[in-house]
This record gives sequence, C-alpha cells and structure tokens, in this order.
Amino acid sequence: MANRVDTLVATSPIKCAADKFYNFFKLNMNELVKIFPLAFTGVEVLEGEEGTVGCVKRWKYIIGGIPVSATVKIEVIDDAAKSITFAVLEGDVLLLYKSFKATLTVSEGSAQWTISFEKSTILTPPPELYIPLVITICTLVDAFLLVN
Repeated sequence: MANRVDTLVATSPIKCAADKFYNFFKLNMNELVKIFPLAFTGVEVLEGEEGTVGCVKRWKYIIGGIPVSATVKIEVIDDAAKSITFAVLEGDVLLLYKSFKATLTVSEGSAQWTISFEKSTILTPPPELYIPLVITICTLVDAFLLVN
C-alpha cells in the first residue's frame, strides 16, 4: 500500500476570545483531565516544558468506550496562526495507523481540528470517533473559559 496521508476536519464554534482558547491548549491542556474526566483519565509530562515544541506527554483517555493511551509530542507551535500540531509517537492509535497527527487552529469564533493519518492497511477505517471527541472538547473548554 502506498504511503497516503488522509485527513478529517472538525470545526466547532467558540464564544471565548481566540487567544484565550489557543493559550489553553498551548499552556493548560493538562486541565482537560479536570474539565472532561469522562474522556481524559490521566496526563503526564515525559519530556520538555509545557507550551514548547518538543514537549512530550502520555495521555490516557477513553474513545468509543475503550480506555487507550498515547504518547504525544508537540511538533509545531505557530502563535501568529494560533495553530498547534500534536504528533502521536506511540500508543494504541498506532495499532491502526502508521502515523497520526492532530492540528488545532483557532480563529475568532471558531476552532478547527485537522486529523492527519496514514492507515496501516487498506481495511483500516478512518478515525471518525475522534470527530465527536474533539467537538466535545471544544465545547467544554469554551464553556470553562467563559466562566474562568
């Protein structure tokens, strides 16, 4: 099978300021464990510093009712574009995909997640379960930031 990277895109409206929303994911993303405990059960910084390129974390989360983990590296931070790219280095998602990245791009009134993935086999389904997850994350973080 040729190396082909596919993408899924999810966009969610946000009411809080774009800078505040972007900075949450850049500097305070570990708070997801408190904001969304039904999905995020743990996070641990393994390398680097929060909010910097190269920071590596191990996330424990639940997707489709299944507890999984992923070691994720911040690959790109573009403050001007309010964009962050996270690359999965190891974990359960890589049992299905050769590569898996998620990029968050924030603008006034909108947050967009672009999930880039390379299937392990032609029969591997796209990671569509991540779409409702990222939409729910955006909704809960937006609500949290509006009152905090």
